[in-house]
Amino acid sequence: MTSFTVNGQPVHYRMDPATPLLWALRDASNLTGTKFGCGTGHCGACMVHVDGNAVRSCRVPISALEGAFVTTIEGLSRDRSHPVQQAFAADMVPQCGYCIPGVIMAAAALVDRNDSPTDAQIDAAIPNICRCGIYPRLRESIRRAARIKTGREQVAGAPPPGIGPEDAARAVPALRPPPPAPPAPPRRR
Repeated sequence: MTSFTVNGQPVHYRMDPATPLLWALRDASNLTGTKFGCGTGHCGACMVHVDGNAVRSCRVPISALEGAFVTTIEGLSRDRSHPVQQAFAADMVPQCGYCIPGVIMAAAALVDRNDSPTDAQIDAAIPNICRCGIYPRLRESIRRAARIKTGREQVAGAPPPGIGPEDAARAVPALRPPPPAPPAPPRRR
């Protein structure tokens, strides 16, 4: 049995010790914010923090994590108040969103230890592949996150999670159910 901490909660996985962390998180813990992208560690969609460092969870067996502290996108900030989440929302960085949890985790690890990252440091810390091409906004958003973290800048907060479907439908017209269709005219024979 492998034991470590995930998002502040102790966990004991009764799985094959060679199981990649990605699958333990997604399948056993139902933490599906960590995405499967390539399975080879190249794309970064599966990025999580292990003891504060950005790590590709598809490449780490759970046996290597005994006693470690793992943070997933779900545990980074439950109310989306982390500076990187705030900056990404303010700068409208996400497009399709598939790679975003991994990018946010990589960026958060950088911003948590560097208050003023250079372009070279950002490029080195963010190995993630984004098919939508968020790269033009990414560097500035990471610099903004560092400014938010240090109090040099403030942004309007990203909406908190947990909005109910009814409230979402009132706030977003596109989510309202369509009105009922009129009855079809009778058919003639």
